[in-house]
Amino acid sequence: MARKVMISCAVTGSADTPGRNPAVPVTPEQIANSCLDAAKAGAAIVHIHVRDPKTTKPSMDKALYRESVERIREKNSDVIINLTTGPGARFWHDPQDPTKPSADSVLRGPAERVQHVMELKPEICSLDMGSLNMGDRVFINTPTHLKAMAQSIKDAGVTPELEVFETGHLLLAKKFLEDGLVKGPGLFQICLGISWGQPATPEAMTYMRNLLPPGCTWFAFGISLWQFPMVAQAVLLGGHPRVGLEDNIYLEKGKLAPSNAALVEKAGKIIQILGDEIATPADARKILGIGANH
Repeated sequence: MARKVMISCAVTGSADTPGRNPAVPVTPEQIANSCLDAAKAGAAIVHIHVRDPKTTKPSMDKALYRESVERIREKNSDVIINLTTGPGARFWHDPQDPTKPSADSVLRGPAERVQHVMELKPEICSLDMGSLNMGDRVFINTPTHLKAMAQSIKDAGVTPELEVFETGHLLLAKKFLEDGLVKGPGLFQICLGISWGQPATPEAMTYMRNLLPPGCTWFAFGISLWQFPMVAQAVLLGGHPRVGLEDNIYLEKGKLAPSNAALVEKAGKIIQILGDEIATPADARKILGIGANH
């Protein structure tokens, strides 16, 4: 029997990608339109970062989140909105004094990292479940900060998407579930291919999947050239895929993706080839236990 498979689309992210692919949305209007187009193409969930419209760099400005969300909701009340809480955790040490952050570091407290979630109350927000050497920097998410963020997210009535980049992150997420900081059975995102976390391989995804708590719902993605192989792998293992220009700017080798919608459409074809159905936002709300946004 065909299974309903949700597609999540991460539309812009925080990497330095707008200069490498002009389709990466930057302004709130562009981000909202890209989300709306992705939803039309089959995405049940849209995952949103915001950027400074002048510099294209990642931003934590509540006004940018607010405008993006309002523009989406003006035209589509069904697609599920997932706001990031990742910004505010990037650390580079000062080359002259390793005890101090460099000028490029962006470190913020738990309250500031979730302030937009507390105000806008999206259906979902991400929660990165641990620290990681990420490229040449450190992505810092201490258990103390994560506990405070998880409690705020719970108080706001928002479902946290527990992002796990390696095994320890998954084990901490399970501890949060056991302790009641996160309502069970849990929503997980297995993040693969990021330097230096779990690789984007069938073996790594299977290993992470096998450690998940019983009854949870899970998504997975691979970055760059691993995006679509990991779409197929997630579907085959009983999960749901994430695609989007946050994770990959190419539609195929040597061909830039013209839009987020194009990446969603390709993911949808893979789902259908494998014999499953693309879940609508209404289907996704039922699977996730999230009420209609009316």
